[in-house]
Amino acid sequence: MPSTLRSDSELVAPIRCIFSDVDGVMTNGEITYSSSGEETKTFHVRDGLAVKLWMRSGYPFCIITARESSVVQRRAQELGIESVHQGRSDKLAVATDVLAKHDLDWSSVCYIGDDLPDLPVMLRSGLAVTPADGAKDVCEASDWILKSEGGKGVIRECVERILRAKGLWEACV
Repeated sequence: MPSTLRSDSELVAPIRCIFSDVDGVMTNGEITYSSSGEETKTFHVRDGLAVKLWMRSGYPFCIITARESSVVQRRAQELGIESVHQGRSDKLAVATDVLAKHDLDWSSVCYIGDDLPDLPVMLRSGLAVTPADGAKDVCEASDWILKSEGGKGVIRECVERILRAKGLWEACV
């Protein structure tokens, strides 16, 4: 249930990791195939910097997506994201395993998702976040509905907001 009465500083105090969906969050949600059948995706460069700043601040970033794409793997490698889970429709099980690996609890999780498969993780997370164009049910379950639409700087907006609320943004820049 969204925490509308708490300040950003209060909401983000326990946050120690970010889990993110890909399609509709890191991309605009469109799936495009070339004439040769190759999948293409477009990622926002500011999201990449935000992931790097988040990880340089000492926090893990994890991708959990139900689809599989070599493009996602390539982007994750470029950014140094080690925790990439593709082809995993049970996102809750993946998140639970990752939390155990990092000795974290649900209150320390920020989850960024845009559609119904993301809800089970969002509902357990300490901070549930969705893009401006997230599905209605996801928006209703989110603590933050961002100004950015999917693929247009969602990760940057979320990371910057968290780091500013934690008082860490200036050290990053």
